[in-house]
Order: sequence, then C-alpha cells, then structure tokens
Amino acid sequence: MTRITIAAALSLAVLAGTAHAADNKIRVLAPTWTGYAPVFVAIDKGYFKELGIEVEMRFEDDRSNVLAAMTRGDVEVDMRTVGEHQGRPRDASTPGVIIGTIDMSVGGDGVIADGKIGSVKELKGKTVAIEPNIPARLLLQLALKKEGMTLDDLKIKEIMTQDTVAVFADSSIDAIGTYEPVMSQAISSQTQRNGKLLISSKDSEIVVDIIDVRQDDLKKNPVKYQHFLTGIFKAIDLYKSDPAEFIKLAAPHYNLSDKEVKEIFDTSLEFTDKAATAAMLGTPEKPGKLYEIFDTVMQLNLDYKSADVKLDAKQQIDPSVMAAISGAK
Repeated sequence: MTRITIAAALSLAVLAGTAHAADNKIRVLAPTWTGYAPVFVAIDKGYFKELGIEVEMRFEDDRSNVLAAMTRGDVEVDMRTVGEHQGRPRDASTPGVIIGTIDMSVGGDGVIADGKIGSVKELKGKTVAIEPNIPARLLLQLALKKEGMTLDDLKIKEIMTQDTVAVFADSSIDAIGTYEPVMSQAISSQTQRNGKLLISSKDSEIVVDIIDVRQDDLKKNPVKYQHFLTGIFKAIDLYKSDPAEFIKLAAPHYNLSDKEVKEIFDTSLEFTDKAATAAMLGTPEKPGKLYEIFDTVMQLNLDYKSADVKLDAKQQIDPSVMAAISGAK
C-alpha cells in the first residue's frame, strides 16, 4: 500500500518482552500508512474499551521486524498489503492469517511517466525506476502482463520511493513506480517532463490492506478479534458520518495536518466497512473477491521472485471472524 515516511518509527522495545498478552489485549504493528487510521480513532474514541478489549498500536515499516515480533509472540496483529503478506520468507508455517480488510488503494499508488510515453507498451526497452517491494511494482507487472510483456522487457533501476521527485528530474528515467504524496509532487514540480499518470491503483483492485492475526491467539480468543473488527468498523462508520471529527483524531498520529489527511483520504484510499469486508472475504462455501486478488498477486510475486512459496488462499484467509459478526453462514 502507499506509505508516508515518518522520520522515526516508534521503537519495538515497548512491545518486546511480553510474549503473552492478556486475553483482552491486542498489540498491533503496521506501516505508517493512513489507511490504518481507523484503529487509532477506535482507540481514541474508546470503542475498543467499550467492547472490553485493550488495543495498542505502533508503527513499524520494516516487515522483517514485524515477522520476527509475530513469531516471538510480541504482537498479535500485523496490517499491510496482500502482496507484502505473501512475500519472502513467508511459507505455510509462518504466523499470521488474514481475518479482514481495512482499506483499498484507489489512486494512491501508480506509475508516472515522461509526457512522451503514450502507453504501457511504449515502456518496452525504457528505463523505469522503482523500489522493488511496493504496490506500484505489482501494478506495473499486471499492466505489462496484459500487453504480453514482463519486467524483463524494461530496464529497471532500483530507487527509494521518497526520492521520486529528484529521480523524475533525470531525463534518462522514462517512468517511475511510486506512491502518494511524492507521485503527484513529482509531476507538478518537474514541469519540464510533462509528466503523466500512466498506471494507477484507481484502475485495479489488487492493492488491499489486510488484517493479519496470529493463529494461536485467534484460536484461543476468537471473540476478542470479533470485538477488534467491530471497533474498527465503528470507526469507519464515524468517518462516513463525520469525516471532520475522524480526520481531526487521525492526523496527529501521522504528524500531518487535517488538510493533508483529508487530501489523502479523498484521492488515495477507500476504507472497507463491515459490508465491504464481509463481501471481500465471503464464506468457506462462497469465497469472496479477496481470494481471487490473493491468487493474482501471489503469481505476480512468484514471477518476480519476491516470494518463494505458492501460498494457498484458503489456508491464508480465515473468514470465521467476519462470518461471526456479519451473521454469514
């Protein structure tokens, strides 16, 4: 999913050393992406407390740190994109099963190109800069695949996404896979490039942020996670009914202004409420759209060799929590 860089993520030290959380406590790690704001808002509004659970949320952008924390039992929940969930070194035994979704990228990720590039086909033989493990890489792969091409047809230059604006100033770079806010900033600031948005997550369903839970704690405390999702959905309902209040609560957690957060929400993401999440997961008898997305992204990750093992969506997605709170059979 798109990511907003924060200079210093909070330390994992506050989470470490307590391998067994209380039965009513949930410790969460997630990248610094505003799509996870409903958790903070639910904490601030007291929604979780009303449901009898305690939720602790921390930022951690380094996936390897999160996997280590999940394995040690230092945290119960990880939130990130489907593609990131699948990536190396995950295999079938790695802790974490998907119990829900929280948001979808609807314009926050994409590929920008020099004005002379008219289509994805015209990227053949061109130099494309991209950070390897971001959603834009998946979007690019998918768009190339539809044209009978692969990343091997391009000249790939690896960059850090936060350098997008500076990299786009280099005329030897024909296109960049990136995300907001630097995606728009690069186009608007480097006017000599006549830049355009060539590929956008607005036109794709594959960039979905999921809620990943340790299987052992889910088995032990299923009701706790029903309450967790219920609190998140209540916060999302607040956003729909009173976006100004939601944004006012969310913004300080990201060191952003209300205006900046509103712009991101308006242009880059869409929260998945209770009904949308229930539809995404479906039931064991009638799997939802998330299974198809999982399989599509899985193949892209295998093709790029960012995943070692072909994971089974039916083993990696557990619709039981959503079924319990939505009344699905």
